[in-house]
Amino acid sequence: MFTGIIETIGIVDSISKRGNNLDITIVSSISKDLQPDKSVSHNGVCLTITKSNKTSHSVTLVNETLNKSNFLTIKKGSIINLERSLLVTDRMDGHFVQGHVDDVARCIEIIDNKKSWNFVFEISQSFSNFIVEKGSVCINGISLTCFGVTNDRFSVAIIPHTYNKTNIKYIKINDLVNVEFDVVGKYLQKIIKNNI
Repeated sequence: MFTGIIETIGIVDSISKRGNNLDITIVSSISKDLQPDKSVSHNGVCLTITKSNKTSHSVTLVNETLNKSNFLTIKKGSIINLERSLLVTDRMDGHFVQGHVDDVARCIEIIDNKKSWNFVFEISQSFSNFIVEKGSVCINGISLTCFGVTNDRFSVAIIPHTYNKTNIKYIKINDLVNVEFDVVGKYLQKIIKNNI
């Protein structure tokens, strides 16, 4: 479980294919504190640490993860948002994030408001019931609030602190981002479907 409050960013140092899986090594300031079998959010995807040392750590991505996330387009030098799992004693500053990415969204517009930015994302209409005005959404692991919601798009506002601390500043038009919709909305949708 995560909060969507990014701790730091990491840089992809190497990528290797093993069968249908991808092994990725990431250099980061928190790698030295990570141990194998621990869960860490990488761009919003909960991944298990397989190896770690003083400067880097490794994770493995399977087909299901690759098909549902933007890791299919990952390359050496890519910047990754990182967040360690929530401690029971931590404050809940973002929202409940599972690290289970639902889909990718495409960035279709970036509006520079001078000291803040609006990013507009396009989603599949099959997910439109999971996104609500002023509701929570997780983009590349970042807990954000939606506005300007339609059947196939929504906007988020980015303050300078978030812009400078995360990889959102590297997103360009047509880039794909990982999206996790609010878990409460997903459960409500299932309850409604089953009672109709």
